[in-house]
Amino acid sequence: MPRIKILNTTEKNAFESPPVFNSVERRRFFTLPLMLNESMESLKSPTNKVCFLVTAGYFKARHRFFARQFHQTDIAFVARQIGVQIDDVDISVYSKVTYLRHQGVILNYYGFAPFDTGARAFAKHEVLIMLRVQFRPKLILLDIIQILTRKEISLPSYNVLATLIIEAINEHQHGLNQIIKTSLNKAQQGKLDALLEKVTGSGSDDKWRYQITLLKKASQSTRPLKIKANLADLQNLLALYLEFKPVVNQLGLSYECLRYYAYSVVKAQIHQVSRRAKQERYLHLIAFIVYQTLKLQDLLIDVLLLAVQSAINATYNEHKETCYQEMESRNQSVTQLVNGLQNDFISTLATIKAIIADAGLTADQKVVAIEVAINRPAAKKIGIEQRINDFKVELTTLQQQSIGYYDLLEKRSLKLQSRVADIVRQAIFDSNCGKPLLLEAIVHYQKKFGSIDKQAPIAFLTPEQRSLIVAQDGKFRVSLYKALLYLAVADAVKSGVLNLLHSEKYRSLDDYMIPKADWDENRDEYLQRAELTNYSDCQATLTALAQAVDFHYEETNGHFMDGDNPFLTFRSNGTFHVSTPKLEEVDSLPLSGIFPERKYISLLEALATVDNATGFLEEFEHWQMKHRHTKPAKKVFFAGIMAYGCDIGYRKLAQISRQINENELDNTLNWYFSLANVQSANDRILQFMDKMEIPDIYRNQADQLHTSSDGQKFGVSVDSLNANYSFKYLGKDKGVSVVSFIDMRQMMWHSTVISSAEREAAYVIDGLMHNDVIKSDIHSTDTHGYSEVIFASTFLLGFTFAPRIKGLGRQKLYAFRNRKTTGQDTQGFQPDRNINEEIVSAQWDEILRFIATIRLKITTASQLFRRLNSYSKQHPLYKALKEFGKIPKTLFILKYADDPEFRQSIEKQLNKVEGSHKLSKAISLGNDHAFTQGEKEDQDIAEGCRRLIKNTLICWNYLYLAKELGKDNNEERRNELIEAIRNDSVMRWSHFNLQGEYDFSDEKMIDSIGL
Repeated sequence: MPRIKILNTTEKNAFESPPVFNSVERRRFFTLPLMLNESMESLKSPTNKVCFLVTAGYFKARHRFFARQFHQTDIAFVARQIGVQIDDVDISVYSKVTYLRHQGVILNYYGFAPFDTGARAFAKHEVLIMLRVQFRPKLILLDIIQILTRKEISLPSYNVLATLIIEAINEHQHGLNQIIKTSLNKAQQGKLDALLEKVTGSGSDDKWRYQITLLKKASQSTRPLKIKANLADLQNLLALYLEFKPVVNQLGLSYECLRYYAYSVVKAQIHQVSRRAKQERYLHLIAFIVYQTLKLQDLLIDVLLLAVQSAINATYNEHKETCYQEMESRNQSVTQLVNGLQNDFISTLATIKAIIADAGLTADQKVVAIEVAINRPAAKKIGIEQRINDFKVELTTLQQQSIGYYDLLEKRSLKLQSRVADIVRQAIFDSNCGKPLLLEAIVHYQKKFGSIDKQAPIAFLTPEQRSLIVAQDGKFRVSLYKALLYLAVADAVKSGVLNLLHSEKYRSLDDYMIPKADWDENRDEYLQRAELTNYSDCQATLTALAQAVDFHYEETNGHFMDGDNPFLTFRSNGTFHVSTPKLEEVDSLPLSGIFPERKYISLLEALATVDNATGFLEEFEHWQMKHRHTKPAKKVFFAGIMAYGCDIGYRKLAQISRQINENELDNTLNWYFSLANVQSANDRILQFMDKMEIPDIYRNQADQLHTSSDGQKFGVSVDSLNANYSFKYLGKDKGVSVVSFIDMRQMMWHSTVISSAEREAAYVIDGLMHNDVIKSDIHSTDTHGYSEVIFASTFLLGFTFAPRIKGLGRQKLYAFRNRKTTGQDTQGFQPDRNINEEIVSAQWDEILRFIATIRLKITTASQLFRRLNSYSKQHPLYKALKEFGKIPKTLFILKYADDPEFRQSIEKQLNKVEGSHKLSKAISLGNDHAFTQGEKEDQDIAEGCRRLIKNTLICWNYLYLAKELGKDNNEERRNELIEAIRNDSVMRWSHFNLQGEYDFSDEKMIDSIGL
């Protein structure tokens, strides 16, 4: 048996056992072609005939044979189909020789080759190729199954494939060790060994610590001292990284493999690293150096972007406030001047009116009196002139004292420099830059070690900035220049114009996609693997979509004109409004009354019960796969799940709990609680629930699964570069957004933690592509989760995207230029614009390469979207995807406006994700619902544990309802329970004790402090 466990027991048994068909599938797979039926007719015994057809059906479904294993229901079905008495079929007499002969006939018919020596060599070669980019054996196993199927090679048993993968891993490891052995000289070995020696640290807590320990954890703070400490670490790591770069290039390790080896060092104690075999130790240490260098470089660029954005926001707000104050001062001066002048003129005018109205004066006397009133005394004239002069002086003073935006930015420059000056000075940028003038300025800045004078390049600045960079006295404004340089660097990095040479997050978009040369050479194979063959021809795809658009315009408008859509109205300005009728309330039993009312189930009991049913704790494997370890007790794992998921923290939980040792819990969290393990544990519960019958009560259609996702804000109580401000939800505190995915059966199948400033749309595809347990057919989000690029991507990936868009009636509708209009089209929906087919056609191959990269999980969709969105103003791929996305978006809007049941299903599904948010808050009872982890991966692990608890509670509820349905033989009562489930939500937790228990024992009333 292989030493590495690839599939869990449930998955292994499922792989090794014949498929379990429902009635529809049974008819599909056992209805065989004429040629196979003729082969069956040549057989003599009923047993051979039936077993032959069942074996052929199993192979048709799974492309493999199952060592004469048969389900009795399948035997009975096939026997009836061919008119054989079931009593005449005796599987025990179906010999191995006959079975092998039948296999040959079946393989020959389907054009498959047996898994022989040649096929084994081919499979091993493919696994070795995959090991260069992927180090998770389970994913390698799934990939090799797909490859063998595409090459039409029958699949062998699990043990054969697992052994082959282990052999390949060992061979790959041996090859890496040989490279290490032949490539490292004595001096380099000495530098690696020095990492495991003690050195004097800089801080009070760092006295005589191991050098490698000082490099394991980077600070997430943006305080200058912490940034300087990170920069010092980067300087040390970068020197080692460049030293070992030639060796790293020979090793050819992917980022995923580097991460695996590096984390073995991060998680291990020094003596555990030291006792490894020499070459293996050096391999892990080199991977640690590379991984930490890339990670720390990215972290510092995150700091740069955050500090620059903070400076921009502060400067903008201060400038706005200054402008407001200046406006107030000007308004007051103008008001005073106007009031003074107004008083003078009003008094003069009143005198003139009185003179005119005086009947005792003649006309000549009135003229003289008016002339006297107008020719006021000199003192009065001087007063008016003085007011005007005072106003001019005050206005001039205000203009001279006016502080412009760039003046305020210059004032903030020193604070900004203290954070980012050394980051820009030490960063190694890619010379292939879209802004060569900016790169020239950066190179000059780095060569001068940040010491800038008037010789510094200014061509990268805007004309306005260049005019301001030299003061009126001719002095070069160094502080302003540096601030503008940092702003330009940050903008270029975010926009993808300026990339990092040694980075994982900040490289060019093309680096993350399938290599262009490889794509051009193997395009057809990539399209087949990514299931994109139907879209290979751009013109054929657009033609089919044009027909679909025409049909939906005609259908939707036809229903409106015929009066079949009373919920749709059109406004005079051309926009439309659509209302959604409420779902009819069904009189059924409340589901809350079915669950226990007087008994509270503890969280520990729920976790233990569901683990007994699903075995999800088996997924918590030790980080070092190739070594067997004695697993901690189950209660330690439950404690870890609760410590993370409830935001209590492992130290506090260990201290307030009985039978939990803090050191043991810490060690378990360190070695067993990886993000992959937590996700696999969730998937294990989902697999179990997916096979239950009760959850399918919530399906509207048996073959369609509706899912949804939404974000929820949580605070972060420690320094974290993944956190950001969100005043609406978090006030003055920083926080993150947890994007959760749920299906219509209340199964929570994915979640991720992102910055609260990020848009959720970029992460929708990540959830849809997460696993094979929950396969979404329709996915809904709110407005934050939608964009036209997401519409394009989901369409090509085979998902129906159905968001709830705010202001839907004001959205633009599109059509193709050659769309035919009919008389019926004069009312109803009309396209606002035409699709620019040229933009799409020109980039079609790049679109397919982009989607294939996502489908084959070479890079996550969120990473691609982050880089692609940054190019949004000029990148042709972004423009093409956005243009193409307008087509499925138009089709969606037409369907949404035409189908009230479709709208109801969207609203209903989005309500379920809102319910999951409430459950999250109920579970997150510690630390004021805030994360205590700073790094994104640690936050994802904590969120994964919270999701594990949520899925546990849902699974427990399903188990309880299954028991209630099973114990009642009364069909009427059973139907009532089913209706109660269908019309209510299984997401209920009032019968669970999530807050823990109180101890009122006598010893707890004793003064433990001695007060």
